[in-house]
Amino acid sequence: MISWAKMDIRAEEGSYTNNLIGTLLALFGNVLVSISLNIQKYGHVSIVGAKDPRIFYYTKTWWFGFLLTTLGEAANFVSYSFAPLSLVAPLNVVSIITSFILGFIFMHEKSKPKEFAKRHGLAFLGSVLGVGGTYLFVAFGPNSHEKLTAEVVVKHLVGWPVLVYLMLEIITFCLLLYFYKQRNANYLVVILLLVALLSSVTVISVKAVSHMLILTLEGSMQLDYPIFSVMFVCMVSSVIFQASFLSQACKLYDSSLIASVNYILSTTFAVLAGAVFYLEFNQEDILHISMFLLGTAACFLSVFLITRTRKKNNNFEPYVTLNMSNGVPTIFSKRPDTPADFTGSFSYGALVNSDSNISANQPVNMEQPTTSFRPIRSSNGTSNMKQD
Repeated sequence: MISWAKMDIRAEEGSYTNNLIGTLLALFGNVLVSISLNIQKYGHVSIVGAKDPRIFYYTKTWWFGFLLTTLGEAANFVSYSFAPLSLVAPLNVVSIITSFILGFIFMHEKSKPKEFAKRHGLAFLGSVLGVGGTYLFVAFGPNSHEKLTAEVVVKHLVGWPVLVYLMLEIITFCLLLYFYKQRNANYLVVILLLVALLSSVTVISVKAVSHMLILTLEGSMQLDYPIFSVMFVCMVSSVIFQASFLSQACKLYDSSLIASVNYILSTTFAVLAGAVFYLEFNQEDILHISMFLLGTAACFLSVFLITRTRKKNNNFEPYVTLNMSNGVPTIFSKRPDTPADFTGSFSYGALVNSDSNISANQPVNMEQPTTSFRPIRSSNGTSNMKQD
């Protein structure tokens, strides 16, 4: 009896150690990805106005950011093999908090305390809520650590709860895709629901692939099983389609709103996928589940507050004039006597995107107008405009 009790204690300590390793890897990965995206943004801003838009591929700054992104995503990938899926997925809030802090540092704003509190108070409150919520769902999160061999993954996949879940997910995805493509339902919730459904497939497959790769490195070959190939294809294809839908959403809606809604929906479906597919909450009591949900809800509110107070871009105010040398209308973002504002044309990390501001003269794509005008006469018959 004593020996069995000692083995249970050691197993429990080992599971908490795995949770800690997975959590630290996910935290490190999310922070690194946020930093790398801001570095890449800086690389784009530093070459703004260049004739060749692809010149950033030749800059050391962009490639350094790309290297950090690769390391961060690799750390996130490995974290799924140590910690439960429901514990790793909500940790994306760390990336948003880091982006807010970096963006605040880069802005270098000087303002009075009252103006500072009014402008950034809610965002800092959201950051505090995010830190507290992260502690809650990490401390009370699931502690299930099943060795996911190929046979175990197949066993989970053919279980009736997973089959019902996948069937409902496929039906929902097809209905949303029909309304999006055929009915032109370009609502943000519709697009991001498609992304969230694909995200649940991604995290399920990522966890399975990550576990089987780790077991293979430990000496237990798992790569020759068909389920590994199936999960790998699901992982890659779902990521590609997610990127496609997110790109379409970014063309229609503000990026801060997309970040908030996408985090909430994707995290919800990821936690649900972990609970159904990997049965991560089966051995948890009501208290732990409630505290985990409370921490996750605090992170949702944190992301909402941070993205809600993000500084919006200035609206485009056109000023149209005629270049009489060739008779082509030219459009300016500001009056000619106002210097152009070059702040970059890409949106990475937390830096302000200025895609809506046209900082250079751009000819309008329209037919060339005539350069002669009919004289406009006043009521007394005199001409108010000379003919060109």
